[in-house]
Order: sequence, then structure tokens, then C-alpha cells
Amino acid sequence: MLHETHAASPVESLTRVPYWVFQTAETYRTEQERIFQGPSWHYLALEVELPEAGDFRTTKIGDTPIVVTRDNDGEIYAFENRCAHRGALICLDTHGKGKKDFSCVYHAWTYDRQGNLRGIAFKDGVKGKGGMPDSFRMEDHGPRKLRIAILHGLIFGSFSEEVPPIEEYLGDEISSRIERVLGGRKAVVLGRVTQVLPNNWKLYMENVKDSYHASILHLFFTTFELNRLSQKGAIIVDESGGHHISYSAIDTSAQKDAEYAKQQLRSESQYKLADPSLLQGFDEYHDGVTLQILSVFPTFVLQQTRNSLAVRRLVPQGLDKTELVWTCFGFTTDDEDMTERRLRQANLIGPAGYISMEDGAAPGFVQRAVTTAPDLLSVVEMGGASVASDDNRVTEAAVRGFWKAYRAQMGM
Repeated sequence: MLHETHAASPVESLTRVPYWVFQTAETYRTEQERIFQGPSWHYLALEVELPEAGDFRTTKIGDTPIVVTRDNDGEIYAFENRCAHRGALICLDTHGKGKKDFSCVYHAWTYDRQGNLRGIAFKDGVKGKGGMPDSFRMEDHGPRKLRIAILHGLIFGSFSEEVPPIEEYLGDEISSRIERVLGGRKAVVLGRVTQVLPNNWKLYMENVKDSYHASILHLFFTTFELNRLSQKGAIIVDESGGHHISYSAIDTSAQKDAEYAKQQLRSESQYKLADPSLLQGFDEYHDGVTLQILSVFPTFVLQQTRNSLAVRRLVPQGLDKTELVWTCFGFTTDDEDMTERRLRQANLIGPAGYISMEDGAAPGFVQRAVTTAPDLLSVVEMGGASVASDDNRVTEAAVRGFWKAYRAQMGM
């Protein structure tokens, strides 16, 4: 049973979340087994990051190290970055090109690009002595291999044979919103940023799915009218609850609202931009949407902030530490002006971004505060108890959706 100490206080509904879920080693271990090794798809890399045979990148699914490669057949493969011999890392580099095979530095057990064991140093011994027994079969030994799914240039992997195809896993609405950003164009990586967060991974995913906080926490949003809750927009939550979309669009015909002043919330400031071109955007999708945040359970985020595009990969590092990897991208069809615009607007995001900086801090504030209150519960009632899609963004429906999917996979 999960967290037996607190079994007498179960979560009665999706509007209450116990703080112990961010704190106990038992919960963290169970997540590794049931979520990260279970029936979920996990983002691994952009397909354009592995353009040629022999290209590779290393990453993680939960705690498990992974190698992602492209072979001569043009296909993408992924396998556990753990030698079948004594458990050492097979590949120590974060990425590379032209790799013919992967050889463990410890004892030189060697694997091909698909993760098959192909060579063992001194397999037949030396001068007729030692070596592996005759009964040893190399095809019976090797790292675990992942199922691979590619959708609009996004590479996903899973250890599970039970997880449905990626399109079915996401559903039509989430898939179409990914296609909106990536469909029909080839991505180009513009840069990467890695950020270490002082909090449990679930607190960051709550933040991603929380449209309620965005224009309260982020003064930049309201000062420059990038995101106000009174603007056009919506929350979309899939049937499982685990995937979501939040988007907003500038309504040029709407008058400036007074709701933030009524709530006595900071919504304007004396701050101005020395270079207003930072916010000069181009409606490349022809739908007026200036902000779209899309998440896939458990840890993937696709983001459009004006013309700044990025994928985010969240990697748990323990109970109160999480690595967040941002990959900013554009497209091969971008001209110089658009590339410059995307790079300039990348200042909005990342660990020091005008918008995202606060998101790197707020979950840490929660982590620090709840450590002495494992038996208390957070309140997630904004917008009621529903996990349904809504054209009202003053809601925590997507946060409740995350906990719906989480509880289903954890058996809670």
C-alpha cells in the first residue's frame, strides 16, 4: 500500500491532494515502476536532433538512463543506457555523431545502434583459458529496448507493451494541437537550456497545467497584456485527464478590463521595454493565438509564446529536485527575420525568462513549506471539481486532470 502511515486519510476527491505525495521515498519509488516504467509515452528528443545514421543522444525516463540513436535503416531506436554485464553506463556522452557502436568503458562489452550485444572483450579467453562458457548466448543479453513512436518530429519512447499507439494515447484534440505547431514543417534547433528546480517533479507539472496562476504570478503577462484571464482562450483536457492545452488570444476589439484592479492584484507596472521589438509578433498560425501551453502526461510540454517555440523535458532527480531541459526551435522555412524574432522572444522563457523565471521558483516555495505538513491537503477547487474542457481559464480543471491520470496509473 502507498504510504501506509497516512492510509487513514485517503484523497476523497480530485480537489484535494495530500502533501505527503511530494515527500515520501515510497511514493517516488512507486512512480518509477508504475508511471515511468509503466504504460505511458515519454518524450525523448526531436527527430531533427538525430538527422543521420550514427547520431545519438542520451536522456532519461524517470531515473532510467536511455540512449536514443538513428541506424543505417533510417529508423530511430532507444535502449536502456545500462550494460548487461555489470550494470555500468554504456554511453557517457550526452550526444554525438557518426557512432558505429557503443562500448562500455568498464569491460568493453559492445552494442550496436539498436542495442544488440555484438562483442565481448576476451569472450573466448586467452590462450585457451578463461572466457565465457559455451552456453553463453549474446542474443540473450542486452539492455532493455523501448518502443518508439514519432509524431510530427517528436520522438516518444515507452517500456510498456500495453500503452496504446501514440495517436490513441493523446486523442484527436491533443494530436491536432501538436500538429498545429509542428505539422508540415521541419524543425531547426535554436538552442538549449537546462534548469535545476528545487522541487518534486509533480509540483512543476501542476504549475504547467495551472492557467489560474499565470496572470497573477507573472507581472510581465499583464503589464504587456500578453495573457489576462479576461482575454479569449480556453482549457482543453483530454478524457484521461493527463494531457491538456491552455491557450489565449489577443482580442483587439476588447476594452482593457478592470478585473485585476478590482481584485487588488498587480496587473500593471511602471516597467517599460527598452526594446519593444521583443514583443512584435507575427501571426504564423493565422488564429490569433499568442500563447499555447500543451502538456502530455507525465512530463512533456510543448510551448508557443508569441513566436517563441520550445519543447520542455522534465526529469525527476529525487524527491525535491527536478531537471528541466528546454529546447528552443524554429523551422527550415523561417527567413532571417523570423529566426531573429524567435531568438529575441526566447528571452521570455527559460530560467531567467521575463515570464518563466517565476515558474522556476514558485513550486520550490511549495516544496519548502509543505515538508512539515505531510498530513494536510492542498485545495484544488477553482472552477469546481470538474476535469472537463472549458472556455473559462479561471479554473484548475487541468490540474485536477493531472491527478486523475496520476491516481489511475498509481492505483490510488
